Amino acid sequence: MKNIVIIMGSESDGPHAEKITAKLAMLGYQASIHVASAHKQPRRVLEILEGNADKKALVYITIAGRSNALSGFVAANCSFPVIACPPFADKVDMLVNIHSTLQMPSNTPVMTVLDPGNAALAAVRILSLIPSEEEQN
Repeated sequence: MKNIVIIMGSESDGPHAEKITAKLAMLGYQASIHVASAHKQPRRVLEILEGNADKKALVYITIAGRSNALSGFVAANCSFPVIACPPFADKVDMLVNIHSTLQMPSNTPVMTVLDPGNAALAAVRILSLIPSEEEQN
């Protein structure tokens, strides 16, 4: 089964996640959604990652603003693709905070997609590269 997991840094990221899940629904996909801050609840983030470690086809979409530790934390602690889709209040907020999402440390591959619909589409396209269970048999 192909999985998309959205991890939000806080409940306030819910409207941004809804934009992603709406596009996923249009494409015939669903996502599980979790709230866990890498700064405030790192063990909870690790529990989510450990709970999905045995999956064969999975993409994480992370939603975190300001100091985006969540995306890098997820990428550093799993082997699945991570798409960061940070929420911004406006263009000024984006210009101030985008650097925390774009400048990840080494060995933490995070793709940054600003448009929620495009983040959903990117996740679906990544998963389309993985043969389904029927195709593998």
